[in-house]
Amino acid sequence: MASEPHDRLIHVSAVVIRNAQGLVLTVRKRGTQRFMLPGGKPEAGESPRQTAVREVAEELGVVLEERNLTDVGVFTAPAANEDGFRVHAHVYSHDTVLVDAPAAEIEELRWLDVSGTSLPQDLAPLLEHHVIPALATR
Repeated sequence: MASEPHDRLIHVSAVVIRNAQGLVLTVRKRGTQRFMLPGGKPEAGESPRQTAVREVAEELGVVLEERNLTDVGVFTAPAANEDGFRVHAHVYSHDTVLVDAPAAEIEELRWLDVSGTSLPQDLAPLLEHHVIPALATR
């Protein structure tokens, strides 16, 4: 079996942001159905951490401190919104920050209890199959 072409892999950075109750912030981009962590694709020359900080600022209007990002892991999963693609994600967590409203391409925010046994059916594969299990071990 041949390996997938490199151009079928999308590099992203994403951030786990929790509220005071420990719920995890998820976002749904305009025109899509699946909820995921805030984050996105790097611009030329950006490190994964720089991408995470910039994307959260664009999507949520929240300024994160790069030094306060903690590694959750690096994961690869099917892309939620691009058929036939996979995402290769650097995932970080950050201290609690106040999130008021979505910005940029974000249509909806939803806080998620990741400690429960029943998860919504509309989560991105990266979040459901990799990030939430990684958070359970922390």
